[in-house]
Amino acid sequence: MSETIRAEGIPQQKAESAAGTKKKKRSRKKTVRRIIWTVVLLALLGTGAWLGYSKLRADYQVTYDAYTATTGSISNSLNFSGSMQLINSKAYTASGDQKVKEVYVSVGQKVAKGGKLIRLSGGETLTADFDGTVSAVEVEAGEEVSSGAALLTLADFDHMKVSVRIGESDISSVSVGEACRVTVSSAGAAFDAAIDAIDYSTYTGNNVAYYTATVLVDTGEAANVYPGMQATVTVPQEEANNVIVLKMEALSTARDNTAYVYKQAADGTMTESPVTVGVSNGNYVEIKSGLTEGETVYKVAEKTETQTGLAGLFSGLFGSQQVNQPQNAMRPGSGQNGNWGTRQRNSNGTGGSSGGSSGGSGGSGSRGY
Repeated sequence: MSETIRAEGIPQQKAESAAGTKKKKRSRKKTVRRIIWTVVLLALLGTGAWLGYSKLRADYQVTYDAYTATTGSISNSLNFSGSMQLINSKAYTASGDQKVKEVYVSVGQKVAKGGKLIRLSGGETLTADFDGTVSAVEVEAGEEVSSGAALLTLADFDHMKVSVRIGESDISSVSVGEACRVTVSSAGAAFDAAIDAIDYSTYTGNNVAYYTATVLVDTGEAANVYPGMQATVTVPQEEANNVIVLKMEALSTARDNTAYVYKQAADGTMTESPVTVGVSNGNYVEIKSGLTEGETVYKVAEKTETQTGLAGLFSGLFGSQQVNQPQNAMRPGSGQNGNWGTRQRNSNGTGGSSGGSSGGSGGSGSRGY
């Protein structure tokens, strides 16, 4: 009886094993089919995306501005602000209670050193300690004055000074004896001068160290410069004369920080051309090599997407473009032969451009090219 049972169980096990094998084969086939369809779908999507991307590239237009290299001069300078101050000034007072016997001068009168000013009843005659101008007379002849009373004031308006603060980033560019120019705009006056002294005791504000420089100014030729008037001290720096110059905005910068410009090839396409730059005033720059006078270069002015909606979105994402021929309506870069202005850095260390005394619409301000 037991033998019969074992004989009948063998075919049943084989049948179950065969069924399991078939299921596994069907499962593998389904997995393979899924993988194949996934690969096909991805390939179709990739092809469609590439075709769409290629079409979007053809509809992305770039407009260029044109700039012309010219010959001129360019320079830099440091600018520091201060106010005019007296070097010699003295207020004369009475040495005791007495009477004013005689007043020899009047307000506005110039007096040489040693000249008579006032005679007092005690026999004392006050004289000028230096060449100057009488700026105030407080008494009259015959007036009784007490000890210490103000009598008159003498000031030297022909020799003055300007004290300016120089930031830590600029102090190494300034030295005692260096030539500079002092401009008093309110009086319409300018004077050639030199830095007389630098006090290296620091003043710190906003985490920046400042140093004080003093400039002596001979103001004798100007009759309307007075203490307290605002003055600008300009210290010349780099300068390049009769060189090739170009607007700064015409330059592009590569990843290695080298400069280049776009030039138009014979077939109308734009090609990158490296240039070597020199002195710059923030508005114009000296071109040492890579350009000649009169040569025209280009800079991207505007990127126009001609697609809208989803196509425009993909165009922006891909960032591709078609470089079209420059339009007739290009905005030309300014520039004529001449002096293009200097950049001036203020006493707080910030830079600014100023510009063109002659030629074109080159920058604004007083600095030369």
